[in-house]
Order: sequence, then structure tokens, then C-alpha cells
Amino acid sequence: MSEEQAEQLMQQMQMLETYFSDLTQRENTFMNILREATASIESIQSLGKNPESETLIPIGMGTYVPTKVSSNSKIVMNIGAGVAVEKDFPSAINYLEARIKEVEVALQDTAAKKQDATARLEQGKAQMNQMMQAMQNPPSSG
Repeated sequence: MSEEQAEQLMQQMQMLETYFSDLTQRENTFMNILREATASIESIQSLGKNPESETLIPIGMGTYVPTKVSSNSKIVMNIGAGVAVEKDFPSAINYLEARIKEVEVALQDTAAKKQDATARLEQGKAQMNQMMQAMQNPPSSG
């Protein structure tokens, strides 16, 4: 393996490591979205069971205002692009469950890509090891 080939392999390895890092970040983001959506569903279900409850509303910098929630079975949801809609509790839960399914599919796709990147990194490391051994033990000319 020439020095040029070794340099190319190193660059490929660095790109794969960056790609793997990006995939890991994406995976963490998806996990956070799943946790948030699950917590939202649980909160909506809880509101449905106890329509008159007290809670704290965050107003920033770790400051909260105590308030009473009197639920009329409607919730306002941000559906993207700065658009919010009012939904009843069952529709809101259905919407969130559909989003969860989409995120789970994206999470599976990301996991598959991470597995592929890992395999390619291992292959690259094996090639580097072979190259290092070949440089340490040059073929003898007899």
C-alpha cells in the first residue's frame, strides 16, 4: 500500500468517524423526542382523568407561576412551521402516537446506518493494521 493510499484511507476513516458522531447525535435527538412525546401523552391522559388540577407554568430562568388547569378536553398543539391547532384529547394523543411511530422508524434507520458505519470503520482499521505490518516487515528480496 502506498503512502497516498494510506492517506486516503485515513481521510475515509476520519469522515466515517464524523458521520458516526452525527448519527449518534441524531439518535440522541430522536430519543429525546420520544421521551417528550410519551410524557405529553401521559400528561394529556392525566388531564382527562383530573380536569381540575393545580400546576406550575414555567416563565423562564427556572421561575414558575402556580396556576389552576381547568381542562375542557381541548389542547393546543404546534404541528410545525409555526402552526398550532386546537385538538380534543383523543385526537391529540393519536397525533402524538403517529409522530412516535415516525420517530421510531427514523431511529431504526439511524441504528442501521450506525451499524454500517461501525462495520466500515472496523474494516478500515483492519486495512490500516495490515498496512502497518507490511511496513514493519518489508518483503525480503533474495
